[in-house]
Amino acid sequence: MKKISFIIPCFNEEGNVKQLFKEICEVTTSLKKYKFEFIFIENGSTDNTLNNLIKLKKDDPSVKILKLSRNFNMDGGIAAGLNYTDGDAAIIMTADLQDDPLIISEFVTKWEEGYNQVYGIVKTRPGSGLIRKLNSKLFYFIINKFSDGLVPIGVSDYRLVDRKVIDSVKSMKEFNRFYRGFFSWVGFKSIGIEFSRRERYSGVSKATTLSVLTFALKGIFSFSNRPLRLSIFLSVITSLISVTVLVSQTFNWITKGVPFDGFGTLVGILLLLISLLFGALAILSEYIGLIIDEVKNRPHFIIDEEF
Repeated sequence: MKKISFIIPCFNEEGNVKQLFKEICEVTTSLKKYKFEFIFIENGSTDNTLNNLIKLKKDDPSVKILKLSRNFNMDGGIAAGLNYTDGDAAIIMTADLQDDPLIISEFVTKWEEGYNQVYGIVKTRPGSGLIRKLNSKLFYFIINKFSDGLVPIGVSDYRLVDRKVIDSVKSMKEFNRFYRGFFSWVGFKSIGIEFSRRERYSGVSKATTLSVLTFALKGIFSFSNRPLRLSIFLSVITSLISVTVLVSQTFNWITKGVPFDGFGTLVGILLLLISLLFGALAILSEYIGLIIDEVKNRPHFIIDEEF
């Protein structure tokens, strides 16, 4: 009998875990050919999430709990779950019930058809503001272009991955984990399934505009070196503009005897060049920061207790 593990990172989800487990079980009871285990990663919560998970485990021994020593973010929680599971496949999902459990059956069906990865593609995001939706669209557009189409537009962490995929991703030792990129990079036969994100069942979203922007930049910089090439391209363009302006001013000086014609324009161009220079330095600084993280070689997560 094939074993499928659910990997569910939780951070301050005391009002969601019980309902999530109930809805997942309503789906898995119809999938009688498989053995299921539920790996909840308690990611440094400050509420009663752990106590509620322990209650679930007392009622169902297939529930496993990994209590991390602090909050290692979503990617740290996923890393802990992937490292722990010994199943034939794993389903990764969030604990806030925005990842609809009803499409789990479709994931499993596609897996049995021979797909090694079945990933969710977010079609709609109810409850998200206009700025958040625009940010998401911009992020996916950029990461799709910078990865040469490897990372699909709208792809989420919600997915089923085969054992081969799990082992391949586990072999990637980077400290900065961008799993949507990792899963795309390793390849294998994959297919996407569109779904509509549900509204959060309980509690408040941890995804602020700043945290989403930080995650997006980290994903782009850790998965692509295109921004460095972009800075080179901008340097070439601005150099050409500078040479053009210099030649133009020299021509005016020779023909008209006016050495400083267009002083305001020159100041504007100079400010533009300085801003582009600092932009390139900022991009370079981000990559240096990523390199420092890698050199430290710290673990992706630390397990405090197992239940």
